[in-house]
Amino acid sequence: MHATGRNLPQLLGDARRWFEDALLATLEAAGEVHVSPTQAGLFAVLDERGTTVSELARRMGVTRQTAHQAVHGLVDAGLLEQVPDPSSGRQRLIRRTAEGERTHREAGRVLHRLEEELAARIGHEAAVALRAALEVPWGSPPVLGAQDA
Repeated sequence: MHATGRNLPQLLGDARRWFEDALLATLEAAGEVHVSPTQAGLFAVLDERGTTVSELARRMGVTRQTAHQAVHGLVDAGLLEQVPDPSSGRQRLIRRTAEGERTHREAGRVLHRLEEELAARIGHEAAVALRAALEVPWGSPPVLGAQDA
């Protein structure tokens, strides 16, 4: 039996939210532009050269409408911009502005400090083991038969 009675996906979700909540609160306390968790997630999956809204939605696992709303909020905040896609006359690429790049670098520094804080709380060896377990390729998601479940 597990100590908390919660399954691994629930625990991983809690861990992601711990980092997300700490990151957003730290950035806001430092005077950075307030962003929502969805906007932060979009920022994290954006390519350096730019990414279409459809691709952002796919990477985030959200609807195109949700990604579009997040993009517009970040454009309005001055963190993202839309530019023509050189490979398609119809599509536009979403990319970071200079301010968005600065904010992205600051978020990276905060996340590094949060990893250090986690290691201080759970122990350095546990943090190293956690990272190692999560970095191992898991392969494609299996489809379990009734006898396996």
